[in-house]
Order: sequence, then C-alpha cells, then structure tokens
Amino acid sequence: MCLLLIAIDVVPGLPRLLLGNRDEFHARASEGAAPWVENAHAVGGRDLVAGGSWLALRDDGRFAAITNLRTGVPATAPRSRGWLVRDFVLGEQPASAFLAAARAEEGDYGPFNLVVGDRAGTYALGSSDRRIRPLAAGVHVVSNGAIGVHWPKTERLQRRFEQAVESGFDGDEARLLDLLLDEAQPPDEQLPDTGVGADLERLLAPVFIRGERYGTRAGTLALCRADGTMILRERRFGPLAAALGETRWQGAAGDGFSVMP
Repeated sequence: MCLLLIAIDVVPGLPRLLLGNRDEFHARASEGAAPWVENAHAVGGRDLVAGGSWLALRDDGRFAAITNLRTGVPATAPRSRGWLVRDFVLGEQPASAFLAAARAEEGDYGPFNLVVGDRAGTYALGSSDRRIRPLAAGVHVVSNGAIGVHWPKTERLQRRFEQAVESGFDGDEARLLDLLLDEAQPPDEQLPDTGVGADLERLLAPVFIRGERYGTRAGTLALCRADGTMILRERRFGPLAAALGETRWQGAAGDGFSVMP
C-alpha cells in the first residue's frame, strides 16, 4: 500500500475498517485479491515477483497492511516488505510480539510502515523510529512518510472519510471506495520534500495516481463487522486508470471466503 486509512470503533457495527490504495509500477506482476493457496482462510492480493502481499486478512479477524517509506534513496534488501503481511496473516503470533520480532529484523527489509491486528487490538510499526504503537479508537492514516507525519493526501482522505461517516454511513461500500478515486492535486507549497524531486512529488501527491508506467493499481476496503463477518472488496486498475475489475470477498471464522456480488 501507499496510502492506508485505519478506522477503529468509528463506524457503528464495524469495529475495524481499512481503506487504502496500492501504487506500483504497472509492469510488476501481481494477482488480485483471492483466497491464498497456503491457507484458504486468508484473502488478499499477491505480489508475484517476491511472493508477499500489501493487504490481507483472515476469516478470524487477523489482518495486516504495509506501506513503503519514501526516503529518496532506492532501497534494496534481502527480504520483501510484503513478506511481513504474508507472515503475520498466515501465522499465530500475537500482534505486539510479531512487531517486536519484525523490529529486531527491520534491517532485512526495505523501509516500511506496518499495521497488524486482530479482534483484540491493532498495532503499527514504522521502521523510521522503530516504535510499536497500539492504535486507539479513532481514524489513523499512513502513507509513505513516517507514522504521524501528515501529507496533503493523508489529510484529505481522513477529512473526506470523516465527512462521509458524519453524513451517515449506511453500509454503502462503493461510497467509501470512491474516496480512493480522488485525483485532487495539492499546491506545490504543501508537498513534502522526500528527496525524489518536484516533478515526482507532484505525480505522487494525489490520493489516486493516474500514470502510464506507475500509478494506483488497486483500491481496497476491508471490513471487520461486529457479528464476525469479514469483507474485502478490491477495485483494480491498469495504466492511466483503466478499470480492470472489482471483486468482493466475504467470510466468517472457520468458513473461509466466498466471492459475493
């Protein structure tokens, strides 16, 4: 992921809600959200180059999502960041213990912000400050800066999400996913300086990135309902925002996931 919103006990009936965009080179091979061959009780997209994932959840409420951390310096590492998502969702280690182990090995991965959780709680780890943070009730937004650093795109997504909730969220999942289609361009004076140059900062600034070689490839909504139902709904995009399809998966503890209309 390159932009991730986490809402905890904000929407009635939805103790956990994840909403985010994955931005990536369009040429990088990947697979849309589907149950995993390693465990059909897990569902999420897969990176076919390194085998990891950017956002995934399990039918018992276990979930993980990751963003990279933009430093302006190309990062190479022995392990893919996406393995952290894969390993947590397929594993059984408590969230805080998993993050403690990830922190001890963070040098093996490229810079990252990682959010993991289950029905007992949600935690975040940023490799920039190596802090393990329990996420309290409320709305949290993470992008490619350090956790707690707000950019125009994080502030805009949070504001528009909160407005949608205040106006009365009636279970309209498409309405929330539409928030991720926002291509508003902030003024240059509001852009961060992450060492990639002004032109690239402008390209990466909107919530939704429309590009021929690089851009938003998936928008995802993941819901943990109070009744135990888990939902993952994904929209996929190609170069220049070409729509490639949408899938909705639904499951409950022990049942695995089924594709739904």
